[in-house]
Amino acid sequence: MSGSCSVFHLAQDEDDRQFDMGDYEGPVARWCAGCGDHSVLTAVRRLLADEQMEPESTVFVSGIGCSSRFPHYLKTYGFHGIHGRALPLSTGVKLARPDLRVFVVMGDGDCVSIGAAHWIHAIRYNVDMVALLLDNNIYGLTKKQTSPTTPQGYSTNTQPRGSYLPALNPLEATLGVTNASFVAQTAEWVPAHLFATLKAAHAHRGFSFVRILQRCPHFTADMYGEAVKNPGMVEMLVHDDGIVVPELDAMFEHKRPHDPADLAEARALAEDMGAIRLGLFFRDETHPRYEETRQVPQHTASDKIRILDEEFDRYAV
Repeated sequence: MSGSCSVFHLAQDEDDRQFDMGDYEGPVARWCAGCGDHSVLTAVRRLLADEQMEPESTVFVSGIGCSSRFPHYLKTYGFHGIHGRALPLSTGVKLARPDLRVFVVMGDGDCVSIGAAHWIHAIRYNVDMVALLLDNNIYGLTKKQTSPTTPQGYSTNTQPRGSYLPALNPLEATLGVTNASFVAQTAEWVPAHLFATLKAAHAHRGFSFVRILQRCPHFTADMYGEAVKNPGMVEMLVHDDGIVVPELDAMFEHKRPHDPADLAEARALAEDMGAIRLGLFFRDETHPRYEETRQVPQHTASDKIRILDEEFDRYAV
């Protein structure tokens, strides 16, 4: 993993350190102007500062895609992996160092296409991490290639007559997996809700899956254009145990009461792709976490050498 934690004066007493957003700011982000990734990056930096996360104890893991440049723009530890493999990499990080705060950043192609098998089993394992799906409904890095979440009929460079298949529904799929424990949806153009959702996801003990609806200014600028202009097209899921953002009450008039403990209703709400719903669909803190069920005994270096020697002796000729 690469990081730049020397700038944080680790010799200083940790109790005296106070972080602001600037302490997590890396190089200037090289995304297109208007890309939703900028909004997500700002919200993440705000979360890091708000929660006073030590940069040397925080890890961002990504795969391949526009959004996967995320670790480069943060002064934390980071691992830029290969396409579709962000989740097994982050699982390894968490199992080896359960004390670290682990975030995974993936695009729709990276998560629900190339990495679909890992996505399903990461939900089952319920590893304690935050998984962010930055979903712009297209392969942006490969220049407007159809992704699994591209709406049916939407013209792309790989399917110019329109996407042949109905779009995959990440929320519905996630809620259908055994042991799912936190499923939420937010949007990059509603920064207050985005931040509140990230904060709730970080507070959850288990695998927090957050789908972030966003626009690609070059290839899917029209995807949510009307919803950005007209808040009446968005329905907020509201509950005292959900994502609570009082300052948005006046802006978003359409609200649906939903108890995030109700899995059956969460699945029904997620199945309806005709509405843009933001909020917490489901949360269950009681599900077992992978690092608890598969705890690995801790061994010293001497113990490891002894165990290896014993194994070698078993097969020595």
